[in-house]
Order: sequence, then structure tokens, then C-alpha cells
Amino acid sequence: MGTKLRRAPSVGLGLVGLLAALLAGGCGRSGPAPLRPGERFLVVAAENFWGSLAAQLAGDRALVRSIIVNPATDPHSYQPSAGDARLLAGANMAIVNGLGYDDWAGQLLRASPGAGRVVLDVGRQLGLGEGANPHRWYFPADVRRVIDAIVAGYDRLDPPGAAYFAARREMLNRSFATYDRLAAEIRSRYAGVPVGYSESIFQGLGEYLGLRLLTPASFARAVAEGTDVTAPDKRSVDRQAEGRRIAVWIFNSQNLTPDVQRVNQIVARVGIPLVPISETLAPAKASFESWQGSQLEALLRALERATARGLRRR
Repeated sequence: MGTKLRRAPSVGLGLVGLLAALLAGGCGRSGPAPLRPGERFLVVAAENFWGSLAAQLAGDRALVRSIIVNPATDPHSYQPSAGDARLLAGANMAIVNGLGYDDWAGQLLRASPGAGRVVLDVGRQLGLGEGANPHRWYFPADVRRVIDAIVAGYDRLDPPGAAYFAARREMLNRSFATYDRLAAEIRSRYAGVPVGYSESIFQGLGEYLGLRLLTPASFARAVAEGTDVTAPDKRSVDRQAEGRRIAVWIFNSQNLTPDVQRVNQIVARVGIPLVPISETLAPAKASFESWQGSQLEALLRALERATARGLRRR
């Protein structure tokens, strides 16, 4: 995957044509059908990390569908299909990440407005503006706020189900026990340990865990956004790896740019543990919390191996 693919795309010719077809076909006038009492409502999430949480909270009172589910798909450069457009057009509730991450979803929703539709834009819900790190599902406190916002949206669409949704939220919170335990163990044992990371997707989680993020933020941001990494940043990251100044290297397995591949080779050669993380659920049918928990488990084991080899906090 080349670096230039990562920048969130503007409206391309394919999407322009799709929007025009929607409007010409009347989707822009119809929107979702009105809900009848007791009828399940449709929730459509642009990405499956939010869709997993939405499905667990909905139980059997709603049908939840996610558009991006393939771990091999790059959400930044995703081009929606006509089927995606129809799915969003019929949604009673739409969940989009926002912050420039999935502009295509917002464009499709604007082409098919619905008076009764609930739209949860995560970036707006969190009060974030342009330039903020868009990967909010890797910010644990934000994940909890989005869970609350999803439940609030369900309550609006299905007021009689409020108690049911509250119970589902409690069940989901309990299912985060392993995720929370692993995060707490990493914080208590390894706070201050220097690590490297390939892109800004890991920033929020790394800060939450108390790790010392040694990689220049400009390197991680450039990889995430698909812009050119500067020569000084390349030298800095390479020297950190070659000098074993980092205990662990965390990289996004869905964005193996030439710069990331080069650093992966260096850290493997010098014996620094590598920890892959993914942008969307892997495997695709995993729950959000089991996916994140397995990644935390891998990170914990890598930190154990690194510190057993004598790397100290610096």
C-alpha cells in the first residue's frame, strides 16, 4: 500500500456519479421509512469498530450493518458502492467517524437526508475539530463516551426500549473486563517505557497506557495521512531502532508503507519485539473488546520480553 493512498480522499469522480444517481433516483427525497411501533430499526456504521459496539448495544431491537468490514480495506481511501449508498439511505441511525476519516459516508448521507434519522458523527460528538487525531476508537475514554452516545440515539428512536438498552450497556461494560485489566497491568508495570509506533492510530492508546512514545509525532502523522515523511524524521526513527532506544515497535498492519517496512526490518534485525495492530476488526467477526484485548495481550507480552532482555526506563 503506497503512502499516497492514506490521505482521506476528496469527492472523486466515482463518488460524484454515485451521488448524482442517488439524487436523480429520489433517494435524496425519501430517506429512511418511518418506524412502526415495535419494528426493529436499522443502524448503519461506516466502519465495523463502531458497528461492533452498536450491534452489542442494540440486541434484538435493531438491525446493525457495517460497511467497512474487510481487514484488508483501507478506510481512508475507501470508495463506496451503490449498495453502500442504498444501505445508508435507508438507515434510521448512521454512525460515522468524522474528522476527515470517512468523508464519503457524510457525503452519501447528505445526498439522502431523512427527517427522522439519527446521525452520530463521532468527532462532533466528542467536540473535536479539524486536525484532531481521527482514530478515536484507540482512545479508551472516548470509546466509553461513544457507547453512551449510541445508547442515547437508540433511546430517541425507540423510547420503549430505554431500559433494555441500559441493560445492554451494562452487559457491554462488563465484557470490557479483560480489556480494562490488561490496560491497567501495562500501566502499572510499564509506564514510562519508551516505544516506537508507525502511525498516529496508536497515539491515544499509548498515552492512556502511560508508555513513552518516542517516535516523532510528525512521522506518525505523515504515515497516517499519506504524506511524505521528512528525511530528518526517517533518520530519527531509524536511529531509535538501530540503537535499541525503543523497547517495542507497534505498527499498523493495514498500512505497510515503504517507511514502515524499512523500520520493521531494522527492529527485527536488532531484536526489538514487533507488535502489529489493525485499523479495523481483525478477524472481521471479532467483537470490539476481544479485538482490542488481544492486541493489548500481544503488547503486554512484547513488553515482558523486551524488559527481560534488560531494557530500562530512560
